Amino acid sequence: MGFWTLLQVASMPVIQVLIVGLLGAFLATEYINVLHADARKYLNKVVFTVFTPSLMFAILAKTVTLEDIISWWFMPVNILLTMLFGGLLGWVVVKVLRPKPHLEGLLIAVCATGNYGNLLLIVVPAICKEDGTPFGDHATCGSIGLSYASFSAALGSIYIWTIAYQLVRTSAVKFKALQMAEEASKLPNDDLEATQGTLLLKGDDAQVQQTGVSLHSANDLGEGKTSGCTKVMEVLHQILHELTAPPTLATIFGFLFGATTFLRNLVVGENAPLRVIQDSIALLGDGTIPSITLILGGNLTQGLKSSNIKPWMIAGVICVRYVFLPVIGICVVKAASSLGLLPSDPLFAYVLMLQYSIPPAMNIGTMTQLFDVAQEECSVIYLWTYLFAAVALTLWSTVFLWILS
Repeated sequence: MGFWTLLQVASMPVIQVLIVGLLGAFLATEYINVLHADARKYLNKVVFTVFTPSLMFAILAKTVTLEDIISWWFMPVNILLTMLFGGLLGWVVVKVLRPKPHLEGLLIAVCATGNYGNLLLIVVPAICKEDGTPFGDHATCGSIGLSYASFSAALGSIYIWTIAYQLVRTSAVKFKALQMAEEASKLPNDDLEATQGTLLLKGDDAQVQQTGVSLHSANDLGEGKTSGCTKVMEVLHQILHELTAPPTLATIFGFLFGATTFLRNLVVGENAPLRVIQDSIALLGDGTIPSITLILGGNLTQGLKSSNIKPWMIAGVICVRYVFLPVIGICVVKAASSLGLLPSDPLFAYVLMLQYSIPPAMNIGTMTQLFDVAQEECSVIYLWTYLFAAVALTLWSTVFLWILS
C-alpha cells in the first residue's frame, strides 16, 4: 500500500469531521444564529442522555461476544496504558506550560484520551480493502477489523466517561471557584472605615475563635475514624455517580447483551423477535458523531477569539498525541507480542498501535459543554489536533504496517 493511498484513507474521516465542524461554526454565526449557545447546550444534553448511550449499546450488542471479550483481553489493558502514559505526559505539559487552573484538567484529558471509536471504525475497514497489507483476504479482514474497532469504541467509552469525566469535572469545580473568588473581590469592603475599637474587638473575637479551635481539635482526633469513613463513602458515591452516567450504563448493558447468547438473540439478527428495538437504538446512535461535531464547530466561533488557550499549549498536546505516544505504543505492543500476550492476528496488533496515534476523544467536547467549562478552548484544541491528524495518522500507519509486514 503506497503512502498516498494511506494518506487518502487516513484523511477521509478527519476531513469529514472538519467539514461537519465548519458547518456547525457557520450555523453558530450571528448571521445564521441557528446553533446559538442555548441550542448547543440543549443539543449536548440530548447527545449525553440519548445519542451516545444508543451508539454504545448498538455497537456492543451486535459485534462483541463473550468469546471476543476473553480472547481480546489485552485491548482494555492497552487502552488503559494509553490513558496512563498520555495522562502522565499531559501532567508534564501542564506543569511546564502552567495554563489557567480550569484548563489543567482539559489539557490532561485531551492528552490522555483518544478517539477510540468512530475514527477506527472508518480507518480499519478501509485499510482492509487495500492490497498489499499483511492482514489476509479483504472480507475476513474487514469483518474482524470492524469487531476490533467496535470493541475499542466500547472500551474507550468506559474509560472516557469515568477517568476523563472526572478530570473535566474537576476543571469545572476550579472554574466555578475562580468565578466566585472574582465576584467576592468586587464586593465593597466596609472595614476600611473601621475604628481602632472595632479592630480590638475583632482581636478579642479571634482569640476566642482560636481557643474554640484548640478545644475542638481533641474532638476531631476522636472523630478521625468517622471522618475517614465519610471520605470513603464520598469517594464510593462519586464512583457510583460516574458509573451511572448514561453512556457508561449503556456500555454495561451492551456488554451484557453481547456476551449473553439468549439476550443477544432477542434483539440482534434477522430472526430476532425484538430486532426493531436494536434497529431503533442504532438509528438514534447514528446521530452521535454529527451532533458532537456540530457542537464543537459551534463553540469554535467563540474559541478563535479566546486568549486563554495559547499556541504552545496546542503544540504540547500535538507533541504528546502524535510524537511521544505512538513511540510508546510501538514499544508496548512489541513487548506484549514478544511475551505472547497477543493473538497471532497482526491486525489486532495494528489496532493496538493505532490507539496510541489517534486524535483526542470527541466526547471531551460533550463533557466541557455539560459542565459549562472551557468549551471554546476545547474547540480550538480539536481544530488543530484534527488538522494534524491526517498526516500524523498516515505516517504512523505506514510505520505500523512496515513493522507488522
